[in-house]
Amino acid sequence: MEKPAEPRGGLDGLYQVLQKNITYPVDARRKGIMGKVFVSFIIERDGTLADVRVVKGIGYGCDEEAVRVIKITSPWKPAMQNGKPVRSRFVIPLEFKLKR
Repeated sequence: MEKPAEPRGGLDGLYQVLQKNITYPVDARRKGIMGKVFVSFIIERDGTLADVRVVKGIGYGCDEEAVRVIKITSPWKPAMQNGKPVRSRFVIPLEFKLKR
């Protein structure tokens, strides 16, 4: 790829959106569950997201919350190859961490 896909507002903007919108699942909070959820998705040629799924999860509602919050980051700027938008896959880790 000449240019990889990127979220609108760049990675800093993406992390701000994620931080603002993610909600720690009640069940995970009660049980003290912490860790990283890896979410994979395809950025289509028009910037929409498809096939959003958990590659590696921690359960207790965290996996579902990670998928939900990734879906609200659409649309993205698609990857470019030879000056044309192309589909690409992206994997992002979302960390669930409780303050102690």
